[in-house]
Amino acid sequence: MIRQIFVNLPVKDLKKTREFFTKLGFTFNPKLTDENATCMILGERMYAMLLEETYFKTFAPKEICTANKSTGVLVSLAVESREKVDELVDKVQASGGRDTSRSHAHGWMYGRSFEDIDGHIWEIFYMDESRL
Repeated sequence: MIRQIFVNLPVKDLKKTREFFTKLGFTFNPKLTDENATCMILGERMYAMLLEETYFKTFAPKEICTANKSTGVLVSLAVESREKVDELVDKVQASGGRDTSRSHAHGWMYGRSFEDIDGHIWEIFYMDESRL
């Protein structure tokens, strides 16, 4: 089994990206943060490594996808309630991101999506697993 997950995303301005996610309520691991990258804590043993593009290129064998023009990954995060979905995504626009207003409700699942300031798509959803 996998013990942890680290999603690595390239960013244009690490400081601005960190400010954006801080406004959404995320915290960062200072032990895995420097001028090139920061480790955003998503949950227990789940992290997003936000790396300056030039630093990201040292790990990536291919060209970096321009997230504002192409989709390379959808990051989906489950939260504890429908209200938490709305609370988080409602903060996005005021923080500099873009609410893509692609909400979906499927009875047992509810979600919304947003783009961060680098164009990466984040899907926030609640799933009532008792109704599966």
